[in-house]
Order: sequence, then structure tokens, then C-alpha cells
Amino acid sequence: MQPLNSNNETKELLIVEAEDFSLYIKGVPYDQQYESLLQYRKRAGLEKEMMTFRYDAQNVESIELYDIEMNHLIPVGEHRFAPIFFENRIYQLVITPKTERELSFYHENPGIREAMTTVGRSAILMGNLQFMNEVGLTTFSIFSGQEKLLEITLEIYPSKLNYKEDYRQLLEEVNEEIYNLAFHFIKKTYLGASSVFSDKPSPTEFFRLLEHYFNSFCQAIDRIEAQPHHQLVTQYEMVRGDRIKRLDAVGKRYLRNNIQLLQEIDFGIAMKGRSLLPTKGLNAKKTQSFDTIENRFIKWMMERLIHQIVDLKKRLLTRKGAYDQSIDEVLINRIRKMTFKLESYLKKTLWQKIGSIDRSVLNMVMQMKVGYRDAYKIYLLVTRGLALQGEMLKMSVKDVATLYEYWTYLKVGQILRNKYEAVDQTIVKATYGRLFVNLDQTRDAKQVFIHQHTGERITLSFQKNAGRLPTVRQKPDIMLEIEKSDKDYTYNYIFDAKYRIDFSQNNPGPLEEDINTMHRYRDAHVTKRNGPYERHAFGAYVLFPWQDEENYELHPFFESIDEVNIGGLPFLPRTTKLVERLVERLVESNPEELQQEGILPQGSISYWESQLEDVTLIGSINNIDDYYEYKQNGYYEIQASLLKGEWQRSKYLALYITQNVAKVSGVENGIQFYGEISRVEILEHLNSETRVRFHIYHWQTLKKTIRPVGYGIQTFIITTFSVLSHAKDLPELFMKSGEEVKLWRMLRRLTTNVKTALDAKIVDHASKIQAYQIGYYFVVIDPEQEEIHVMYGDDIVEKLPLETLKRQPSYVFRVVKETIFK
Repeated sequence: MQPLNSNNETKELLIVEAEDFSLYIKGVPYDQQYESLLQYRKRAGLEKEMMTFRYDAQNVESIELYDIEMNHLIPVGEHRFAPIFFENRIYQLVITPKTERELSFYHENPGIREAMTTVGRSAILMGNLQFMNEVGLTTFSIFSGQEKLLEITLEIYPSKLNYKEDYRQLLEEVNEEIYNLAFHFIKKTYLGASSVFSDKPSPTEFFRLLEHYFNSFCQAIDRIEAQPHHQLVTQYEMVRGDRIKRLDAVGKRYLRNNIQLLQEIDFGIAMKGRSLLPTKGLNAKKTQSFDTIENRFIKWMMERLIHQIVDLKKRLLTRKGAYDQSIDEVLINRIRKMTFKLESYLKKTLWQKIGSIDRSVLNMVMQMKVGYRDAYKIYLLVTRGLALQGEMLKMSVKDVATLYEYWTYLKVGQILRNKYEAVDQTIVKATYGRLFVNLDQTRDAKQVFIHQHTGERITLSFQKNAGRLPTVRQKPDIMLEIEKSDKDYTYNYIFDAKYRIDFSQNNPGPLEEDINTMHRYRDAHVTKRNGPYERHAFGAYVLFPWQDEENYELHPFFESIDEVNIGGLPFLPRTTKLVERLVERLVESNPEELQQEGILPQGSISYWESQLEDVTLIGSINNIDDYYEYKQNGYYEIQASLLKGEWQRSKYLALYITQNVAKVSGVENGIQFYGEISRVEILEHLNSETRVRFHIYHWQTLKKTIRPVGYGIQTFIITTFSVLSHAKDLPELFMKSGEEVKLWRMLRRLTTNVKTALDAKIVDHASKIQAYQIGYYFVVIDPEQEEIHVMYGDDIVEKLPLETLKRQPSYVFRVVKETIFK
């Protein structure tokens, strides 16, 4: 999150001048996707997105909002404003009193409310408005005692989503997916209907469910009419001056605006040295009103049911037999009776005086009060069948991070259901006669699918508790468990929704710390099967909200999926291609393919083969005691969970001496000692940690120490003995392909001053060689274009087909030499 004063583009975003106070909001008027205000201004001009801003105030003199295009504050009126308030930003709010009236600040969120404090003797209210992952409408108020002086509603926009498309589509898709799951559940339990699954409920199924609960719904409405919820409201009537009993702020403002109504008399109201009394004015009185948000919501429920019933009747009359072959006039009459019953309620005086609803509500009245609670539960059961843990209609400000978690799980389930047969789910459950959505961090929810051709079972779990682990309990968002024929264990993959993006690079991607979390998840999920612990999570992937799939395929954290089965994938309603492709590959792959991708995963011990070639493992030594132990006793030991790739084929092992060990031991920092592996031993220590011990015939010394040159090794890397024998610097050991080795050796013939640049300073974290550098020249292999680029700075001065390196290496040598050493 960016601090308030992290740049010089902090602006005054809102200024309110009122009779009793001044209000200021300052902050940065754009989100973290944009590097500058100018960049955001151009984008906002193209998208023409307009935010909601409302206010209700007494004695306000002026209200000004910051306008992106005009780059200054302008009065609020008919003008519409581009978004200037975003999640995960901090906005400074200052309220300065102009009178002796004591002011207070209110917001429904306690964290925001408590952030406002009184400063100094002048009773200035000051604090920070911080909307974490909450987007949508948010309202705050300024009070003087019990009197509300100002109420402002702002629209908070997501910084990682397109609000107009992605955010709203997230809401719709979560709603739609739960809707379908609920009706699948209803068909199998409540209705006893066909076992054939359908994507959407039919109108006939809706009618059967409504008919079952219709009388209960009407009884709930009767209870509401017998004891409706009400509130006291202030009403004003024009009366003679001597009949004014209560003159509040509204009445005072009316007299100030109509001073001709004031007459000077002997015993009047003292005003500026004169004795005045109004001839007439507004008298305030409290009256009981049933036009509450709760009653509006109940009225809206009845109107929605009428609309759906009428729509059903039209369908049945115009397409007879389309949904149910037994449709007849008896059914049509039952539908008419229900419509008439609901319409008769709405014709009553009580409901006619109640206005239209402008927002959803889920408060204590709707949850606890007799009648309201029952009507609400039945309405959800009939029309939606869901409550999302009671948070679906909680407030106008939505926690978009939680929404994104829900959506990722439901969307991956939808991807699987589109390809495989859904056979079971525990997301939608019946509790006390209502459908309950089981999506939160306190319960395990799952969906089960069957591969139609192989019969293999696929389980998708949400917030699955991994049970007892040797270290600490882990609970990733999504666990995909894939059964394979003839295997008594599953191939497990972790997907974790992270509503965060790293915008610090040209190609945005997941945060590095989230990728580290994926390493932790995979390493922690282990199981014991008649032997040492084995890892049963084969891969772990961050899902993050980004749209550009095409360019992201060039991101290191996408390429790392193929290399180590850990990385990140963009995932939004219009960005699902990469996730769909990965899920399909995991489900469709043979077990042998998945096993080869694993890093000491479950089943690996039985899969290992003793194939020792000239592959060389280079292990890091960070402890002086370990150094002396390994050198004196002829072995090297490493934690089994850290090993990956083709380490089983290693014939040689070399030691990388870290700087700390080098200082104490007196040997050089880098790689100096190596030896041939005599045997490999799997050890299970007392702390249940599985380790691999490589026994060495005897240690030998390289002719010249391989220097770190600013790089390092955290655990281990794999290379070949040939590269080890000729390497000068540590990055050179990263070379994997034959083309990289051939080109490097070619450049070494030209000069010994060849630097190898990797995309990470820790060699075992690197994913590729960025370039070979000679002075100001760079030689780069572009695998996508299948070309070799010779660059001077950022400019490409020569291109060569990669195939030429295989067929005519002497020609490549000549061109590179003439280009660099001309």
C-alpha cells in the first residue's frame, strides 16, 4: 500500500464549506496501477467511468470535488466525476469547526470511525480514511450531538480490477454459480426430481418450490402487517408564528431565507439587538413512519415474486408443454391465485405508502424480528437458495478480496464441470429448513467430479484443512486432488487466490512473497506411507487479478511453472485461458508425466532410478561446522524436500563455499572442491525430517576456483561436469541448453571477459540467462523468435537464426567477432 505522502501528486479531493465547519479530504487521486496522474488522466478520459457521489447536508455553503480532466476542484452540481477514491489507499480527512458546536464523526466501520480523533483546543477532527480491500459505496456523517449536519456517500473503486466490467462480473458469476449449485441440490433433495443436472433451473421447478413455501411466506407477511417495523421521522408544517412549538435547524434556515416573515415586537426572539417574531414558519414534529428500509425490502421481495410468477405464466401460455408435459388450466389457475394474493397485499394502504428500495439490507431486524426473518429466509430459498454465510447483502461496501477468493474457487469448479461430470458437492447444505452456503474459512467445502472416459475422481476443495502435519497446519484456498488409474494416492495441486499485484515491473505479476508462500504450502504438505515423509503436493500456483494473459506468458513466474511447478496465473472473468489450460493438462496427463514434474513428491521413492551420468550437483555450505564435517568424513547432506529436477542422475558433487564459511575456514569463496558420488543414502532423522546423504569417494580440487561475481547459491544447482570444469564465474553454471553452452564457449574463445547475466542473483532462484555481456555488448538467445541477438545497449545491431549455431557455428563466430571487435 502506498503511503499518503509518498509522492508529490497528493491533491485536495473534496472540500465542504458549511456554516458550522469546513471539511477537507486529501490524497492521491489515482490507483497504484498508474505511475503518474497524467497517465491515469489519459486512461480515465478513454474509459469515461463516472463515480457515485451523494450528499445530504444542512447549511452547506459550497461543495467542491477534484476533477481529473480539469486538474482542479470544481463545484458539485450536474457535473459527473471520474473515480478518485480507491481501495488500499489512505486519505486524510480534516474537519475544522467554525462555531462553538461540538462535532463528531460517524462511519459504520469501527476501524474508520475510531481513526478520527480530536486535535488541539479548537476541537479539530483529523484522521485517515483507509479502505482496505473494500469497494463500492461507503457513507460517513458529521453530527453535532444528535443532529446530523452532513452525510456524504463516496464510491470506492478497486485498484486491481476494472470496476465497470471485472468487479461487477465477479459478483454476477459468484451469484450465478451458487444459484446453479443451490438448484442442483434442491432437485436431488427437496423435489426428488430427475437426477439429470442442468445449468439453470427451469421455471416449473421454480413454481414447485414457490408453491411449497407460498403459504409460509404469506403467513410471514401477515405477521409483519400485524406489527410492522417503524421509525420516528421529523415532519414540517407551515403554521402561524404563535403556533411554532419546535424550531429546529431546518426551521431556522427557512426563516433566514425568508426574513420578510420576521416582525419586530416587544417580547420576541432576541436577534442582533432586535426583538423579532415570525408571522409564520415551519413547525417540526415527530411522527411514526412505516417507510423503513426493512419494509421497502419486504415490498421489493413481493414485487420480485410477482414479476417471476407473471413471467412463468407467460412462458407456459405461449410455449405450452415446453417445460412440463402435464401443464394444464389447473396449474395456470394456481399461478393466478398466487399472483392475486401478492398483489392484494401491495394494494393495502400500508404497502402503498412504502417507497422503493435503493440498497440491500441485512440487519438485526431482517435476521431476528418475527415475520421479517421468515419472509427473508423463504425468499432466499425460493429465488436464490443462498446466503453466502449471511454476507451476501451485508452492506454497500464489499470486501473484494473475499469476493475474489469465492470467485476463484467457484470458477475453477465451473471449468471442471464444463469438462467432467459433477457427482457431489458440499457447498450448498440445508440447515434448519433453509439452504446454507458453506464458503468460509471455518469449514471445508468441496466439489467432486468424475472423468467420463477413465472414471478417475477429481476433488476440488475450498480452505481444506490438511490435518496433522510435522510442522504447522496449512490451509490454502483451493486444493485440486486428482486420482489416477492404478495409483493408491492422489496428485495434489494448490491454487491460492491473492488479491494483490506487483506493479513494480513492466510486466505486472504476483508478489514475490506470495510465490514464497506457494513454496511453503508445497513443502509443508507431506504424508507418510510405510516409510519416510513424502511430499504429496506436486505444484502450487498463485491466482491474481490481471487481464493481460498474452504478455504474462513472458513473465518469470509463468515460466517457473514449467520449471519447478510453482508460479502465478492471471485469473479474471475475461482472463481464464491460462488457468483452463493448466487444469486440463493436470487432469488429462498420464501419472508418469505428473511424477516427472514432481520434486520428491509422493510415490517418488518407488519411481527413482539409479541413472548416474556426468550430471553434477553443487550444494551450498552455510555453516562452518558442516564444512569441516563434510570435508573430513567424505559426504554431503541436504534436506530431501529441497531437491528437485534431475538430481537423482548426479555423478559428481561440488561444494559452494559461502562468504561466511570462507572467512572462518580460510578457503576461497566459491566452488573449489568436488568429488565423485559413491552412493546415495535416504535418512530419516529424529525430528522426522527426511534428508539425502551423498557419499563421496574422495574430495578433489578444481584447477581454479569458480568465483561468485555478485551471485550466490542458496541450496543447490544442477550442471554438468564439463561446464564445471571450464566455468570461470558462478552464473556460467546455470547454462542448461546445448545452444547456451555452445554460444558461451564461442564467446570465451573471443575473450575471457564474458559475464553471464541471470534474472536473479541467487542462481537456484534464476529462471533464465538474460544475456552474455562483453563490455557494452550483449549476446542474447531469443527462444521465441529462435534467433540470436547481438545488442549494443538496448539496440539490436545484429540478428542470426538460432539454427545457424547448429549448422554453421563458424559463421556465427565470425559475425559476432566482427560486430563486437570491429
